[in-house]
Amino acid sequence: MGNSKRLEILLVEDEDYDVDLTQRAIYKSDVESKLFVVRDGEEALDFLYHNEGFEDTPKPDLILLDLNLPKIGGHEVLEKIKKDEELQNIPVIVLTVSEREEDMVKAYDSGASSYVHKPVNPAEFRKVIQTVQEYWEISNLPPKNG
Repeated sequence: MGNSKRLEILLVEDEDYDVDLTQRAIYKSDVESKLFVVRDGEEALDFLYHNEGFEDTPKPDLILLDLNLPKIGGHEVLEKIKKDEELQNIPVIVLTVSEREEDMVKAYDSGASSYVHKPVNPAEFRKVIQTVQEYWEISNLPPKNG
């Protein structure tokens, strides 16, 4: 990417505190980004498939996905994204409190681009979000087709 184009990020997160920290980190970052927030796996899929209420949503450049979600879990959302020709090229970063090795292995096996443990400390959490954002700003992302 590395140009002046805005990075569109979809955050799939049900914890208000983590949403707030992510929004603040992105706001304070030098990387121009627009953050879209959905609160569960079902909403994430509605957003990505432009279902009712999400008809005008953009295809995100990057997805930050929590694993422990209501309705449809993060692993299932990840698997659906990576099996869909229209969505599979979107980088998905699993951002979770889970340090379980089986969660990490399953996420990578399902096509996650990265697996990041959410720090409890707010300053460390902001640093993680900013680092992720900066990395994906300089990375060459696949073109959006639709």
